[in-house]
Amino acid sequence: MPKNRDYDLIVIGSGAAGIIAAIVAAREGKSVLILEKLSKIASKLKATGGGRCNLTNTLDNEDFMARFGRDGRFMQDALKEFDYKALICFLDEIGVTTHVPDGFRIFPTSHSSLTIIKALEDEMQKLGIKIFSNERALRLLATGKHIDGVKTQNATFYAPNVIVATGGLGYPVLGAEGDGYNLASELGHKVTDLSPAMMPLKTKEEWVKNCRADTIAKVELRVDIKKHKKLRAKGDLIFTNTGIRGPVVLDFAREVTPLLKKYTEVPLLLNLTKGKNEEQIREHFKTALSQDSTQNILELLQTLLPQSLSIELCKLAQVNPDEKYNKIAGKKRDKLISLLAWTPLTVNGHDGFKMAMITRGGISLKEINPKTMQSKLISGLYFCGEVMNLDGPCGGYNLQWSFASGHLAGKLL
Repeated sequence: MPKNRDYDLIVIGSGAAGIIAAIVAAREGKSVLILEKLSKIASKLKATGGGRCNLTNTLDNEDFMARFGRDGRFMQDALKEFDYKALICFLDEIGVTTHVPDGFRIFPTSHSSLTIIKALEDEMQKLGIKIFSNERALRLLATGKHIDGVKTQNATFYAPNVIVATGGLGYPVLGAEGDGYNLASELGHKVTDLSPAMMPLKTKEEWVKNCRADTIAKVELRVDIKKHKKLRAKGDLIFTNTGIRGPVVLDFAREVTPLLKKYTEVPLLLNLTKGKNEEQIREHFKTALSQDSTQNILELLQTLLPQSLSIELCKLAQVNPDEKYNKIAGKKRDKLISLLAWTPLTVNGHDGFKMAMITRGGISLKEINPKTMQSKLISGLYFCGEVMNLDGPCGGYNLQWSFASGHLAGKLL
């Protein structure tokens, strides 16, 4: 392996962000080196969406940014240059066709991430991009306020431009160890608090393990802490042996895991009845009984919920599921209705970064120029993808952001 060789650009990390940054720069005639600490490139991209690779979605840029919260507008310039339509065109250029099977999420028609990786590899080879695997970046080299290169465990590589695209801490088995945070902080960049996100959550309540058979559609989750009442999400939920998962939980975990550090336990309220409030639930039962007055409470609840969940809610309300609805005491009936409208559940843990698809937190956006992705502290140093303090829900958001930020960083403006 040649030592001390000069390049126009060194990219640290070979995920979606790093690869597209390298391609953009190479297409502009730059000599590019990618340093990857694993033996193969794009390990996390390979696992995206269970290998099916949900690339992006069809939201317009304004709605897309809104899903990232208050910092979402940071990506305005990147998306203006490279939104989902531009990504589709880019993939088509390198031989990857895409489709939108549900009218929202965009996949390769092969539904295989390997299709994407092969096309990206072929494009990089065509452009003459050098890739050194098993090469861990140990330190960024800088003179004064300008980047000079990268020191690895094997060599020192020099370049006037370096892009840090190392990802976050999620899925450490795929190489995520927070390298980029250390590299950036050594040069003075602030790294915010880091929390695992997009993952299942554990609950204090054990009754959830009896409800694992069914997916509950259109559940609304709320944080039941006065200071955080505005935190809520909607989507499909699945009970597990130890807690909850499913699309709505994966999305909401990014809000809950930071709170666990502060409160140890995070009380939630779940609407499991597709948005029905207490009055609507009472009216629903009235209608159901008018059609069949012989139904007991369990049968009545099953007009709204699966049997396993109906049984557990009867237990929580201390109601005999075999009784007739009109025969139970008013207070118990009110408690049951209240539980149906908002079921309490207490999150008390998770499996950490080993099960997290993304990381909440990262290199402070205040120190990065959104028009270029260049550091405001060190010229020639750029960031892209998950290493920055910006994360979104599941559904192609984070991968689109990786591609868009990598595309902008690769321009070396």
